[in-house]
Amino acid sequence: MNNIALQGLLALAIAFATTAEVSAASCFRGINISGAEFGSAGGKVDKDYTWPSTSTLDYFSGKGFNAVRLPFKWERLQPTLMGEFDDAELSRLMETVELIRARGMTTILDPHNFGRYNELVIGSKDVPIDAYADFWGKLARYYANDDKVVFGLMNEPFKMPITQWLAAANAATSAIREKAKANNLILVPGTAWTGAHSWMAPIDGEPNGVVMKGLKDPANNFAFEFHQYLDDDFSGTKDNCSRAKDAETALKDVTAWLKSNGYRGMLGEFGAPQEDTCVAGVKAMVDVVEENRDVWTGWTYWVAGDWWSDQEALNIQPTRKGDRPMLQALLPALRDLSAEGAACPALD
Repeated sequence: MNNIALQGLLALAIAFATTAEVSAASCFRGINISGAEFGSAGGKVDKDYTWPSTSTLDYFSGKGFNAVRLPFKWERLQPTLMGEFDDAELSRLMETVELIRARGMTTILDPHNFGRYNELVIGSKDVPIDAYADFWGKLARYYANDDKVVFGLMNEPFKMPITQWLAAANAATSAIREKAKANNLILVPGTAWTGAHSWMAPIDGEPNGVVMKGLKDPANNFAFEFHQYLDDDFSGTKDNCSRAKDAETALKDVTAWLKSNGYRGMLGEFGAPQEDTCVAGVKAMVDVVEENRDVWTGWTYWVAGDWWSDQEALNIQPTRKGDRPMLQALLPALRDLSAEGAACPALD
């Protein structure tokens, strides 16, 4: 895309951000549409990685999904730490956000980097916290106060001291609020892949559920993001749902933690294979979120995307035969279009 076209997209984003009022009238009932985070840093678009197609967006918006968690790679958008964004990649991201918006859905921006940049941990000498804050200060200004864009700070930080991650999350939040002047909803993960089942486990130091209480947001417009899978080790990499009941219990435990501490939560990733028992397990997890909308802002299922194999167990991208079975676990919530069914707590 040339600079004139990019400037047009920037003007459009600024116009939306200027006129939008921050709102949370509807719970997020969303889908992770994966592909832009594929491959190593760099790479060629539509060869090494891809952004969501209009047909995929049409399918999921048509099913009633109202949000897209949009994974992308930090290094492609900002090839040099503290540097300017790559114009071509920025334009691709912005085009996708507008395609999602045109279908009435919210975009959750998701730098899918696991607490790292070029595999180096945020807060190390190679990737100082200031560089991470710089990234968010620059990205947030494009969508400041746009109620159709949510800022997911980072996908699944792991194997880093929890206090180091808290410092990074606070720095990024400060950059969003103070430098970008953006009051958008921020989703804040913990470490240890931000698992609901391990939220109170001392994995990277004290538990997430203790240390992350130190999150400082001047706008008080954030939710803690949790991920939860149903397989043997809760990783989502095993082709089973042997821990389905434990996963449901984990969400109930986190719900109690949210309520007792006055926080909100977001179920950013969850998924299971397509067998009937797994569909039932996922449905039970969705029910926990839907029945506790006083503290949950919603959910986004993992995974869909144009490049995912039909053989990927968790994939709900439709096949030539039509819908995949797991969609049945999500449809009751997607079809609840009543004001009561759509409502989530005010984000203030």
